[in-house]
Amino acid sequence: MDMIQYDCPYIDVTDDIDVSFHTMHWDFNTAQEELETRILITGADRGALTNGFEALQRHNGMMGFELLSRRGETAVIKSSIGQTNAMGTIRKHDGYITGPFQIRGGSERWSVGFDTDVAADAALSDLSTKNDFKIETRNDTSFEEYLDVIQHIDAAKGFLDVCRELSDTERQTLEVAVERGYFRTPRDATLETLTDVFDISKTGVSKNLRRAERKVLSRAVSLFSSVDTDERRE
Repeated sequence: MDMIQYDCPYIDVTDDIDVSFHTMHWDFNTAQEELETRILITGADRGALTNGFEALQRHNGMMGFELLSRRGETAVIKSSIGQTNAMGTIRKHDGYITGPFQIRGGSERWSVGFDTDVAADAALSDLSTKNDFKIETRNDTSFEEYLDVIQHIDAAKGFLDVCRELSDTERQTLEVAVERGYFRTPRDATLETLTDVFDISKTGVSKNLRRAERKVLSRAVSLFSSVDTDERRE
């Protein structure tokens, strides 16, 4: 869900300053009703990152702040905030966070799970009283699907790692090639088509594309052995 909380310090900061937050680890202290997080902060530039730090530290909703590392426009912090209305509502209905959350531009992307549809419907109804949100996707996950994800979490992480290893140029070239139909049969795009997009030579486009393909395919092939072949779908 795409969530706007009106009592969340992180959302307030991204609403005013060009920074984004990506959780690396979080833990909720039920006794103190306090959320402790280790968050990656990315700024549009060094100045934005500094402004984001200062605004976050000054926010009256912050209960703790510690800078762990900083490099260029990114940094990792350890911070803690009190329970927000949305967090309390999710917990009230036995909901749980199922993945990292991302915050940018005044809103937050949450992945939330519930044990039953009844609990999910009740939580969404309560959330709407003091929060604005939009459901991006809603799916029922079977036990078999859940088990499949858990058993192959390392393979999934491996593929995420290679996606992050792509340079901006390699990623953009691969994205445009797929979108324009370069890999379709017959092809809807050629190297000449891609040169018009990137305004470089065919040789340059070809090199960027081959590097991206090599990284992605090499990692994919290396992960084949970690995927249960008995469960592989045709």
